[in-house]
Amino acid sequence: MDLHATDPEEELRVLIQKVARRIRAERAGEGISDSQLGVLWRLASEGRCTPSGLATAEKVSAPSMNRTLNALEASGLVRRDPSDDDARSVWVTITPAGEQVIAETRRLRQQWFHSQLETLSDAERSALEEVRPILRRLADA
Repeated sequence: MDLHATDPEEELRVLIQKVARRIRAERAGEGISDSQLGVLWRLASEGRCTPSGLATAEKVSAPSMNRTLNALEASGLVRRDPSDDDARSVWVTITPAGEQVIAETRRLRQQWFHSQLETLSDAERSALEEVRPILRRLADA
């Protein structure tokens, strides 16, 4: 696809997607899928959760979330603990190994992004700073 042959809005959308995809490519945890990494991020940032709560938050079916959690648990990245209140319910918690995957992924992504910013001129970096509020508003919509 020739980006210059498209309309400006389409080009901007595609460019933002490409940058986001490139950032997401920087990750730790060999063999971890995007959905598995998404669950780890959620648990790391929001704390323990039920499988059904994770399925709702990640917008996937309960069976799909169960497969994701099975793989993460088999890798030692999450654990399931029975609920004290309801014998039919469990809580999913990120393990120290899962926290290490998140920390290393964050480090790799920051390192990549910093190295890209270092290649920009002062004027280009200022231009990026100018669009920060706009990007925040779009991201939060």
